Amino acid sequence: MKKITIAIDGFSSTGKSTLAKQLAKELEYVYVDTGAMYRAVAYFAMQHNLIEADFFKKEALVEALSDIKLEFKFNSDLGFAEMYLNGENVEKQIRTIEVSNFVSKVAAVSEVRSKLVEQQQEMGTNKAIVMDGRDIGTVVFPNAELKIFMTASAETRAQRRFDELQQKGDNVSYEEVLKNVVDRDYMDTHREDSPLVIADDAIEIDNSYLNKEEQFAAVLELVNDVVKTV
Repeated sequence: MKKITIAIDGFSSTGKSTLAKQLAKELEYVYVDTGAMYRAVAYFAMQHNLIEADFFKKEALVEALSDIKLEFKFNSDLGFAEMYLNGENVEKQIRTIEVSNFVSKVAAVSEVRSKLVEQQQEMGTNKAIVMDGRDIGTVVFPNAELKIFMTASAETRAQRRFDELQQKGDNVSYEEVLKNVVDRDYMDTHREDSPLVIADDAIEIDNSYLNKEEQFAAVLELVNDVVKTV
């Protein structure tokens, strides 16, 4: 079967990573969670006191980029690759609400985006890849054979994220999560460098009222249709 590149973009907490993992497993493709890469950089900035609620030392972070090594290492028990920052597994640490509060600010830094986009494009050289993020279909892989743009209401996404954090034992309120979702939407769509927009040739999917199985079936059908035509 012909191998293609699948780019999945969309707002935060729309289930992009879940869908991408499902597709990669079904198609035996490589899966890359670009959001985890930006989260890891944000976590690095937090570790080194480069970002707080009232300040962001952008120049210092840019200078430290050469000290940041990001790797995905496959975990056979979980069935997907986890994020490593400078040799340390940070998969759990980067999924907190604290990191979520800073990741959009870090992702807006042009030098950070340039460094990570270069790595992402290198990962997709041989196709057979599913990558999700904010600018995959517009910047990273503008020639991807299939582009999906996922959306849902802010309230629906906040509830999903809140439930997920509660299951992990995080002590957060729904109001706090909703504010984070709304704030991230604004920052992602208004940043100067590679803002979140839907590509002209992307297929938009509003999954406010779709479960994971229904969404997966619909997108897998799109994949099969595209593969037949390339």
